Amino acid sequence: MVKITFFTPVTVEIPVTAPSAAPKVPGSLFSLSIEQDRWLDWAGNTSRNEFFFNVLDNLISITDEGPKIRIGADSEDRTTYQQGIEGAQLDIPGPSSDVPYPEASNVTVGDGFYEAARFLPPGTHVIWGVNLKADNITQAVLQAQAIHRAFSSSAIEDAGIILDFVEIGNEPDQYGRLGKYRPLDYNVSDYVTEWTAFAVNVSKAAAISSSSHTKFWAGAFTGSSTSNTSFSPQGIISNGILDSAPGKLITAISRHRYSGGNTASVLQDLMSKETIRSNVTILNPDIVVSQSQGLDYVLGEVNSYSGHGAPGVSDVAGAALWALDYAFVAREAGISRLFFHEGIGYRYNLIQPATLTISPRNGSELSSPLPPHIQPAYYAAVIAAEAIGKGGNTQIAELIVNNTMVSGHGFFVDGRITRAVFINLEAFLTTSSSRQSVHVDLSFASGGPSEMSIKRLAIGHADDESGVTWGGVSYETTDGRPSGKESVETVDVSSGFDIKATEVVLLSF
Repeated sequence: MVKITFFTPVTVEIPVTAPSAAPKVPGSLFSLSIEQDRWLDWAGNTSRNEFFFNVLDNLISITDEGPKIRIGADSEDRTTYQQGIEGAQLDIPGPSSDVPYPEASNVTVGDGFYEAARFLPPGTHVIWGVNLKADNITQAVLQAQAIHRAFSSSAIEDAGIILDFVEIGNEPDQYGRLGKYRPLDYNVSDYVTEWTAFAVNVSKAAAISSSSHTKFWAGAFTGSSTSNTSFSPQGIISNGILDSAPGKLITAISRHRYSGGNTASVLQDLMSKETIRSNVTILNPDIVVSQSQGLDYVLGEVNSYSGHGAPGVSDVAGAALWALDYAFVAREAGISRLFFHEGIGYRYNLIQPATLTISPRNGSELSSPLPPHIQPAYYAAVIAAEAIGKGGNTQIAELIVNNTMVSGHGFFVDGRITRAVFINLEAFLTTSSSRQSVHVDLSFASGGPSEMSIKRLAIGHADDESGVTWGGVSYETTDGRPSGKESVETVDVSSGFDIKATEVVLLSF
């Protein structure tokens, strides 16, 4: 039997009405970035991938707003369009223990590759990346034309699937590294000049204009020194990117952000409340300068640890708590959306949409194929969806919790407190001898609620790969649909609640 140790209770003040600075939070806060090379494995080739469709549809049913889908990343800059190609022709390096599922080194596609967007759930919004690294404007134009043809087709238009943005190039701040793709002295001024030349042509090919819905993302940098001479929002703005004709079609700046490299092995380090906040606050100068120009600031590619994730850290239950708290803190800081990066067999995936034949952890042969399944981080997207709810009029604000392991976030619908999420980020591991718990009392001003329902994310251990349930319901099913009877407690607000290490609690008032 696990011993439960209780800590000193904490009292959390919750405002009855939304703080004036509390931002609205979209139902698509948890969006997805998908590695472009294996896009057809996600969406489907000649028919839709039912598992992927189902796990997206689950989220839509909760918020009426599904995840936005970015298709791009490293392999965006390795893609070539060739008329007449069916499906995709991929050159994929052999697996290794460190990278069991590497990106394709070359991706050759035809029109059907882009037309597969018709298999997404109706109403899905898409961001698609075209190749900049190859320094071939003709290729970028051919890709943009194919994207435009696909999203102008009756199948996609009738489903209300919409192209929100085109992204030109992935992580161009790395192009000059080692002098392989650009000169060693390739700088932000060079990038702005190059991007503008490509964007003039791509905007025509994809029919992007001031009157079109589709616009441009810019940036997609791996880092930022926040200076006017660096690869940063400050750098591209000061170098005049917004002054050009295509630059006036930029409405969002994208940044890529990981918490470290994939050699990280300490789960508690990922789950640290302090580290989560410091990893967001470092972005504040970029957020401010982007918003000062009327631009959204998005984490267009984000996840726990780079290099497809750290085994035993990115692919376990504790990562769900990290993702949930990180996403909420990011929105509270002004980040519009987070696009959690996914690839076939990547360790940090929320979703594994295809059958795997070797281990994502170390590349070893599996005794039997691993069918499509969700990973624990998917529960973070489900909980966020429930906390945000429907209607599009929810605001979020962090709640001050005087405990180094417990975080809290309030959700206000039509300006009034409706729900709250509390997350105990202490990692209770399979090697832990006792599980600690904190009692939380709630304090409301006059007019606060008297009763609340409690729903819990039940996790055996932070380093468990499966066996997680949300309010008694499991998404670890063969078809990705929820299974089980929902379990919700109803208590007086005056009673407060207990929250164990490695647990999430959703309060509804």
